[in-house]
Amino acid sequence: MTGSTTLSVYWDETFVEHNPPEGSFNIPSHELVLEDEAHPDCPERVKNIKHIIEKQLGELTSWKSVTKATPEQLQRVHDAELLHEFKEFTENGGGRLQTATFTGANEHSCEAATAASGAAIQAAAEAVDTGAETVPYALVRPSGHHAQPDQMDGYCFFNNVAVAAEHLLSTGAVDDIAIIDWDVHHGNGTQEIFYDRDDLLFISLHADHRSWGEWHPQTGLPQEKGVDDGEGYNINIPLPHGAGNDGYDYVMNRLVEPVIRDFDPGMIIVSAGQDAGVMDPLARMVLTKPGFENLGAKAQSYARRYANGQLAIVQEGGYQPSHLAFATLGVLEGALGVETGVKQDPFALYPEENLDDVVKAAHETGTVLAEHWPIQFGDQET
Repeated sequence: MTGSTTLSVYWDETFVEHNPPEGSFNIPSHELVLEDEAHPDCPERVKNIKHIIEKQLGELTSWKSVTKATPEQLQRVHDAELLHEFKEFTENGGGRLQTATFTGANEHSCEAATAASGAAIQAAAEAVDTGAETVPYALVRPSGHHAQPDQMDGYCFFNNVAVAAEHLLSTGAVDDIAIIDWDVHHGNGTQEIFYDRDDLLFISLHADHRSWGEWHPQTGLPQEKGVDDGEGYNINIPLPHGAGNDGYDYVMNRLVEPVIRDFDPGMIIVSAGQDAGVMDPLARMVLTKPGFENLGAKAQSYARRYANGQLAIVQEGGYQPSHLAFATLGVLEGALGVETGVKQDPFALYPEENLDDVVKAAHETGTVLAEHWPIQFGDQET
C-alpha cells in the first residue's frame, strides 16, 4: 500500500470513558423487556475504528494528542448556560436527558465532549495548514451534529463540526467553509447554528425521518433553505430507505458536486457518520464498504478541485460496532486514495437497492435547489 497523502488521527482516551446509561436499546428500561443492554453509542464503536486504522493504515498514520476546546471556542456556537448545565449534570453523575431521553451521559461525558470539539478544531486547522498533504481525521466520541445552540440532542452535547468551523471563520483562517454531512440522520444542530449565514454552506444527506419532537423541530426537508443572508446555503437532501451505494453516488454527482463547485469553499469539513451502513440498527440505507470508499474519494476530489485541497473529517454516528470499523476504513481509503488488503465488506448482505426512488427524490430536491444553484438533469432522466 502506497500513497502520497498521509492520515492524521486525533484521539483521546476520554472518548471511551463517556458512557450513556444502559436500557432497552437507546430508551430507558422497558417493563416488557427483561434484560437491559448497552446503549448503541458504546465505546466499542471508536475502539474498533482505532484498531482497524492501526492494522490497515498504520504506515500512513500519525496519532495526534488532543487539546480540549476552551469555553470561548464552545460559546461561539453554544449558549453559556448550556455549557454550565451539562458540566453540572455530569459532575453529579449524569443520567438521561429530560427532553431527549434516548441521550445520556456519565461523569466523564463533559470532558469527552470538550475533547471531541477540541479534536475537531485541531483537525480542521491542520487541513488549512497542510492542504492535500494530509487527511486530518477527528476520531471522536460523543458525536456532535445534533447539538443546537441551546439544546443537547441525539447522543450529541457540543456540535464538534460547528465549533471547528466557527473557530476557523472567526479567526480569519478561511473566508468560507462547506460542511458535507452524510450521517444517516439530519444534521439539525449544524443547520440551526448556521441557518442565517452565507459563509457556511451546509449540505446534509440523510434518511427522510422528519422532526423528532419539540426539542428537535427541524424536518430536514429541502424547503428548510436558510433565512436572511443564509437563504440557499442550507441544503437538505432527504433520501428514501434502501438508497444504497448507487443512490448516494447519484446524489453526490447530481446535487452535491454542482453546489460545492459553485460555492467554491475555502475548505471542506465532513461530518462522517457511517450509520447509513447495511448493518446499522438505526437506519435502512444499506451502504456497504465500497459505497463509503466512494464517499471518501468524492470528498477528497471536491476538496482538491474546489477547496484548495483542504479537507477534514470528523466522526459522527454509526452504531453497529463491527461494521462501523469497515465502513470508516472505506471512507479513509477513499479520502487517502489507497487500497488496503480489505477488498470486501464481510458484513454486506447485498440487499436490493432503491435507485429509482432516489432519482425521484433527487429531482424533487433539485427543483428546490435550482432556485439558488446550477442543478441540471439530463433529458433522459426527466
